[in-house]
Formats: sequence, structure tokens, C-alpha cells
Amino acid sequence: ALAPRCGWVLPGLEQRLAVPAVLSPATARPYAAATKTAKKDAKRSRQEKVKEKPPPRRRPLMAKPVDDVYLTWLYRRPSYELEQAVGMLKKFQQLDFTSPKQFVYINVYLDMALQKKKKVDPFSSSVTLPHRFTDEVNKVLVFTENEQEAAVAREHGAAIVGGVELIKWILEDEIQADFYVAVPAIVPKLIPLRNKLKRKYPSIRRNSLGSDIPKMLQFFRECHEYTVENENIIKTRIARLDMPTEHIIANLKTVIHDICTFKPSNFDPIVRSLVIRSSTSEGLLLNLDGILPQVEKVEEEEEKNLVDEDQQKPVQESFST
Repeated sequence: ALAPRCGWVLPGLEQRLAVPAVLSPATARPYAAATKTAKKDAKRSRQEKVKEKPPPRRRPLMAKPVDDVYLTWLYRRPSYELEQAVGMLKKFQQLDFTSPKQFVYINVYLDMALQKKKKVDPFSSSVTLPHRFTDEVNKVLVFTENEQEAAVAREHGAAIVGGVELIKWILEDEIQADFYVAVPAIVPKLIPLRNKLKRKYPSIRRNSLGSDIPKMLQFFRECHEYTVENENIIKTRIARLDMPTEHIIANLKTVIHDICTFKPSNFDPIVRSLVIRSSTSEGLLLNLDGILPQVEKVEEEEEKNLVDEDQQKPVQESFST
């Protein structure tokens, strides 16, 4: 502020230099505090206005469209009976001139919730369909060190048969199979494969561990496998479109009933929604009535009967007295 060359002081500088060196922010800038307070008040008022503003009303979805051409997101997605949906898929194929031997798929959306924060873990399963839709045969490996059992396994269509010597080749991915089965005597020696095979490791629960080698081979060579993807979705093929409608329905119900066994019946059904489609068609949402197993309803009826009996007992006793 001083001009040392000229040796004079600018006008009014003496008064400024007389001001104490240490000043509070409010004293140094008298309008700063007022400006901050005004900004805070304005911000609060804007937030209050946003809170007071009612949320935008979403137009309720309409049930059925009137015209042939319409905006799909303005209407509820229609659901169809299973037999009706299969008939529509067959008509789509005829109108589109696509292959009649294309596969039929289902997308199953699951409710995995249990009590509190518990849920059903993602799973995979194998099931024998009542009507086969492909000539493909699964490649099955049989673990056994008994020569007679090995001979039986080869006679019934085992792709690979062997003992402990196969472990090294499996760990190095030199040998691969669709399914692995074993006899109880060799299981303690297969522990090094547990992490490698994971869900395909032979076990009693998956019916891949036992002494009846022909029965295990017949099942796993012809079975149909499905797996839960993305924690709650199963996408699998179940038939070919040129099969009779009743065969497609039977295969679908077999898969759905097997899926329902992975959640206790006293909880909500594990199947939340079900979509059927072919390789070239759109997906059709199915009505679940008549598709899911009726175990829960039977249990409810039994409970009601027990309650009715309990209520009738005191009345009968009163009459007898």
C-alpha cells in the first residue's frame, strides 16, 4: 500500500492502516453472513416446495386394447392358458413360414425368498421328460475299480469308465463329461475332484452315487438338465414345436413340478411367472392356474378339516352330558 519511491501515502490509507490487524469475518465483511443466510433460506424454501409438490400420477394400465395397433406399455401384459399359448405358437410358425421343428423354450422367474433375509440358493437339477424331443444322448463317466462293474457300465452305454487314474486327466481338462456317476467304494478317493466338478460331483442327493449302475446310466444318458441363472431365472428348452400339444404340455409341467420341489410348500410358490416361446416367436405370459402343483391347497383343506373337527368336539360332548 505504501509507495516507497515517492515517500507519500495514498489518500485515506491512514484510516485503513489504523484498523486492527485481526478482525472477525463478520466485521471484515458485514454482508457475507447476511448473504449466506439468504442463500440457506432460499435453498430451504426450494426443498420445501419440492416436498410439497405431489408426485406425478401414473396413468393406470388398461386391461384390453380396442384397436389392432396399440402402445404395449399402456396395457397390462395379457396372460394365456397353457393350451391356448401352445396353439398360438404353432400359428405363429405357420404365418412366419419358419421351421416347424424349432425348439420350444420357457423362461421361469423365481421367488427365492424364505424367512427374513434367507433365500433359496441357486440350484441345478436333472429330470426325465415324459416325451423326448431330441436324439442327443448325454456323455456319462462312471467311476469304479471293479472289473465286473466296469463291464456292466460299458454294456449300458457309459462313455468313459475308470478309477483313480482318471482324476489327473479330469483336473487337466483332458477328459470331460456331461455327468459323473460313481459306486460308493471309490468315493473316498475322489475328494480331489470335489472343487473341480462342483455340482456334478457324485452324490446320493443327485442320484449319481449308488450301486445300480444300469439305472443311473439310463437316467443320466436321457435326462434333461436346467440351471438357475442370474440368481432367479431358469431358461431351458422343453420340446419341439411340431410335437403334439399334449406332449409339450406334459414336458412343461414335469419341469415346473421339479422346480417347485426346491422350496418348502409352506412358503409362497417358487414360480413367480412363466413365459413360453419358440425359437422365432415372441414370449407369451402363461396363467399359472393348473400348472403349479396343488400341494398347498390340499394342506390348507386338511387344516380346515382339523379345525372343524376341533370345533365340533365340544358340541358333541355338551349333547352327551
